[in-house]
Amino acid sequence: MGRRSYEDEGRQITMIFDSSVWIDYLKGTRSNKTNLLDLQLDVYGQTDVHMCPPIFQEVLQGIRLDEKYELIRDLLFTSQFLILDPYYVSEQGSNIYRKLRSKGTTIRKPNDCLIAAFAIHFDLEVVHRDIDFDKIAKFTALRIHKI
Repeated sequence: MGRRSYEDEGRQITMIFDSSVWIDYLKGTRSNKTNLLDLQLDVYGQTDVHMCPPIFQEVLQGIRLDEKYELIRDLLFTSQFLILDPYYVSEQGSNIYRKLRSKGTTIRKPNDCLIAAFAIHFDLEVVHRDIDFDKIAKFTALRIHKI
């Protein structure tokens, strides 16, 4: 997959932005994380922003106005969609959830395990505002983008 990526101290980084960052971005909340998303959208174009089905759903399900829904959906459609067999990613997500439970950690939102499975499979760093990803990273190969 030929992808352009954000460079951090000379190393190339490919990232996926969790819905927590997308939602803040779409609400106009400014932070280092939303600024990074804005940079990715502006500098590299939307085709370098990665998207998986759980993030796509979480962003769209909270939109109340039809006009905004269509605009945001169109923006998301310009993302680079990550494709995995749904049964494979479901199994990987359930393995992440089970592994953390065996370590005494419960993930509040199982969709985060699916997002983590996509990120691990495609070797993407997750940009997030959700503590569950830090818990997942503690016990798996999930990489978190530190800002």
